[in-house]
Formats: sequence, C-alpha cells, structure tokens
Amino acid sequence: MAALCATMVFAALQMYRTQLAATRLLTLVAGYASSWIFVFLLIAVNSLERLAFGESFHAQLPEVVFCALVAGASAAMVHRVSCTVCLLCSGVALYFVSRLSAEHSARHHPAAASSKRRK
Repeated sequence: MAALCATMVFAALQMYRTQLAATRLLTLVAGYASSWIFVFLLIAVNSLERLAFGESFHAQLPEVVFCALVAGASAAMVHRVSCTVCLLCSGVALYFVSRLSAEHSARHHPAAASSKRRK
C-alpha cells in the first residue's frame, strides 16, 4: 500500500510538473509532496525487510539514504528548489517517524527498553 501511495504521488508530480514549476509557492508544495514519497518508500522498504529478516528488524542508514535519493530525484524532475525543500522536509519527517518508532518499540518491548542494571 505504501509503495502504491509513493507511485501515486510521483505520478501526480509528473503530470502537473509544468504547473508546479510555474510559481514559487507551487514549487515549495512540490518539494513537500516529494517528501511524502520519501516517507512512503521508507515504510515500503522497511516492511519488505521486516518480512524477509523478521519483526525486530529496523531500517538502517542505507535504506534511508536510498529513499531520500529517490525522493530527491523525483522532486528534482519538477524543480531544483523542490529538491532542496524535499530533502529538508524528509529530514523532519525522518525525525518524527524515528520518534514514533521508538515509542512504539518501547511500548511493545518493555524489556529491551529498560535493559540497564541497577547497583
């Protein structure tokens, strides 16, 4: 489902490429929309890896860089400024996704979160 959403956002960006590059505001909107490609791709890649490697697997740096490059390239097809906005918004989105993941992991695996010993 996440891969389908990423494909739909990419297709919409390509269909309206000329209109999105016409004004400053729409160029920024294109960058923001491309950051959703990053989020959806990261979810799709991580879901596939969890199916292959087990439920405890988390996305690492190579997956994040790959998804950011794909999202940045799709934004650069619209406008160069869109690429910059996409990478900035993707960084913010990564922070919040990471925070949500940490909270979810701590809630469902309390033993792993509190592994410090007391003296």
